[in-house]
Amino acid sequence: MNNLQFLLADPIVLFSAGGLVTVLVICAFYVHLFMTKMNNNE
Repeated sequence: MNNLQFLLADPIVLFSAGGLVTVLVICAFYVHLFMTKMNNNE
């Protein structure tokens, strides 16, 4: 449990997790955009 508290308090871990979440949100947006464009071209 001490390691988990250490990781959650470490700013490098938090910035890395935030960056990863940002990249995943951008990827999900582009997948949604691509699927929407493909479905509208029918």
